Parts: sequence; structure tokens; C-alpha cells
Amino acid sequence: MKRFPVLFIIFFACLSLPHRAMGTTLTIRDMAGRTVSLQGRANRIICLGPGALRLIVYLHAADRVVGVEDIEKRFPLSRPYWVANQWLEKLPTIGPGGPGAINKMPDMEAVLAARPDLIFVSYMERAKADLLQSRLGIPVVALSYGDEGTINKKIYDSLRVAGKVLCLEHRAEQVISFIERSKNYLISAIRGYPEGQKPTVYAGCIGYRGLHGIGSTEANYLPFEWVRARNVAKEIKARGHVFVDREQTLSWDPQVIFVDSAGLPLLKQDYFKKRKFYNSLRAFKEKRVYILYPYNWYATNVGTAISDAYAVAKVLYPEIFKNMELRTKVDEIYTFLVGHALYSKMINAYGLLLDKPDFLK
Repeated sequence: MKRFPVLFIIFFACLSLPHRAMGTTLTIRDMAGRTVSLQGRANRIICLGPGALRLIVYLHAADRVVGVEDIEKRFPLSRPYWVANQWLEKLPTIGPGGPGAINKMPDMEAVLAARPDLIFVSYMERAKADLLQSRLGIPVVALSYGDEGTINKKIYDSLRVAGKVLCLEHRAEQVISFIERSKNYLISAIRGYPEGQKPTVYAGCIGYRGLHGIGSTEANYLPFEWVRARNVAKEIKARGHVFVDREQTLSWDPQVIFVDSAGLPLLKQDYFKKRKFYNSLRAFKEKRVYILYPYNWYATNVGTAISDAYAVAKVLYPEIFKNMELRTKVDEIYTFLVGHALYSKMINAYGLLLDKPDFLK
């Protein structure tokens, strides 16, 4: 009897049918390195952990979700995938979720009450995922986002795993291609731009396990990375979050400062207490301080990170991006990823992208 590779069988099953027929077995390898077998189509799914639900929304499979974590119902405007699917608020709660629940057993009773036939979970170790599946008798598929605040290969691999499980492989590849095209377009648009003509930049008020003021920044801040900005924080370390003191900020004296709008209230309070410090920074004196949207909330909000990158490009390379209408671009990004043009709702939550803080106007 002729044998075919497992991946060929998976591809053929998804290609030839609108969904897997009952009794058809799919075997996949998840992001924890586990081999998981599934029978038939998964019609009732739940998502546990940071970013898991977001990936399912990107795959256009939100209609199969039958329960959500309690944390998803809090601060609803902070996550575009939730704003685009506010009906999810009416679904039953399957446990608290949140950072404190990572790699821990969920509320078993709440999970079972939702009657899922498949569970996606992020950032769960192999042994724990095996134990969860064994106790519930429900297939558990582990996903991952990789490092916080980034868009990396693990997100792509997770999209592909979830796409195979849900027979949405084509959509998974569309999402990955969209992200890569966005990044490559920005990189190519500024290729050859003289390094010495780029202004020095700094990103302040970056959220890191809570809200912070101007001293909270990122060495590899994604919107800067995608447009090859001269991020002064890289002088301290190559990657990761950094807390810097006022003396360091004054020493750098960046030409342009971008502010995460989630931390804007803290910045405003500090500004009126320490005007001498802020007015010593040329970016504040020249009013070259711009608002960006927070994109690291329960893992990376990909659409918001991409929107911020385009916004930064428009400030740093005005002659290259002078014809780009930011509102149109942002709505295009959100429409592709979550199915709705959301810029107006983001304005209601955080103000205009690239607006100046009100105390500087």
C-alpha cells in the first residue's frame, strides 16, 4: 500500500473539503513540540493565554469561539481584535486569564461549562499542556508569541499551526504575507537614506508590566526597528526593556520623542512637576513630541504595531511619506487583520495618532 507524508494528507483534507469530515484524523505538531491528534472539525473553541484569541481573530475564526477569559473583557478598547468583535463580551467567562495565569491550570469547571471541542493555549509548557489535555479529555494545542513587543517567527509558526487545525491555512499565509509586505515596504522605502540625516529618537512611557512615565523605553522598539530609526536607547543594550534616569535622557537629548499614549497621564503629571527637566530637552522645546498607540497589551497587537511604524516613518521621513494618508493606512491595516476600519475608535480611546500632548499645544 502506498504511503503519503502526513503533511500531504493534511493539505489534501483541507483543500478538498470546506472542513474536515467527521471521523477524519488530523495530526499536528504544536508550538510546545507536542503531537496532537484531532477528530473532525473544531466547531467550539476557546483560547487561553496572551495573544491566543487575537490569532484566532486574525484567522477569521472568531465565530467558533464559545468562551473568553475574564481579562479579555477588561479595558476593551486596548485591543483592536476585541473592539472589532464586541459580541465576544456576551460569551461566558472561562477563567480569569492574565499574566498570573500563564503556564498554570485554568479554571477547569469554567472551561468545561463552555463545552469546547478544542483549546488553544499560549505560553504553556509541554508537560503542563499534556496534563491539561489528559484531565479535560479535550485536545489542547499550544501556541506562542515569542518575546514581548515583537513580531517574530513564533507568531508566524503559531498562525500556521492554528491555520492547519482550523483548515484556514490559506488565511494564515495571507496574514503572514501582509505583515511581511508591510515591513519590507517600510524598509525598502527608506533604503539608502543617509544615516547622518536621520534624527535621533526616543520612545517614552512604554508599558512594561504596568504603566510608566518618560523613563520607560525599549531598545528594540518595533516601530523604530521597521524604519531603521536612530534609537538612542540602543546605546545601553541591543534588545529589551530599559528604565533610564533623567540624567541619561538629558545626555542623549533626542531630537524627536514618541510617547506611548497609555502612559500619557503619567507624563502629564510629571511634566507639571518637573518643567525644568522637560524644557531642557530639545524635543519638548521644539514640540517634536508625538503620540503613538500602545501595542503591547496581552502580547503584541500586530495591527497597532504596524500602524505605529507607519506613523513614525511619516515623522522621520516626511519627504518619502508625504503622500501617505495615515488614517487611510491605519484603517487598511485593521480592516485586513480584524475585519473593521477602527481608526475612529482608536482616536476615541487614545487621541489622534501623531498628535502632540495637550500640555504642549
